[in-house]
Amino acid sequence: MAQRCDVCGKGAQFGNRVSHAHNVTHRRFRVNLRSVRAVVGGSHQRVRVCTRCLRSGKIVKPTPQKKAASASA
Repeated sequence: MAQRCDVCGKGAQFGNRVSHAHNVTHRRFRVNLRSVRAVVGGSHQRVRVCTRCLRSGKIVKPTPQKKAASASA
């Protein structure tokens, strides 16, 4: 599965790992993704969203439904 935000499309970025001796190797900065339930097109759907989209309110979470009381014996 791709490391990409479903809302903004943010993905991994690339850079260099530099040691004390200045040896340079490639590294990846991975995006901080969370799997959340969100309202997409009027229905509840599980999406992978970066934490920046969660904080900024780009995701509408579903309202909690009140559970029906079960009959006691």
